[in-house]
Amino acid sequence: MVLALWVGGIVLVLILVGLFVFGLRRRLIQRSGGTFDCSLRWDISTEPDPTGKGWVYGVARYSGDRVDWFRVFSYSPRPRRALERGAIEVVDRRLPEGEEELALLSDSVVLGCLLRGIRLELAMSEDALTGFLAWLEAAPPGQRVNVA
Repeated sequence: MVLALWVGGIVLVLILVGLFVFGLRRRLIQRSGGTFDCSLRWDISTEPDPTGKGWVYGVARYSGDRVDWFRVFSYSPRPRRALERGAIEVVDRRLPEGEEELALLSDSVVLGCLLRGIRLELAMSEDALTGFLAWLEAAPPGQRVNVA
């Protein structure tokens, strides 16, 4: 009985520490400001996939001439993807279709992009989309930026 209580207590403490670390990591990512909720689907086909497969929920952070994208459910302090302003080409914008609406946050807009020939989609709120497109268009003179 005592052993079961010890094991249960240790498991509970480990769960609480894990949740605390998740929260602390997100706080550290957001500390420098310029963050927004952004789901990502990497290396997809040209047609939209209404099944909702492949979407990963994350947080994006502006960092100079790139946007660093972090998975929400990860302990890694490093970004999973870095999207450089000069390499992103926006190809389309659409609303979520079919089961995608369940996989994404409510009121998300899907932005189709090319990054060095790799097709990806970003899903974010309308406000975050406005900021993202403004960031893309605010490239220093002489940089090529393609916004559809």
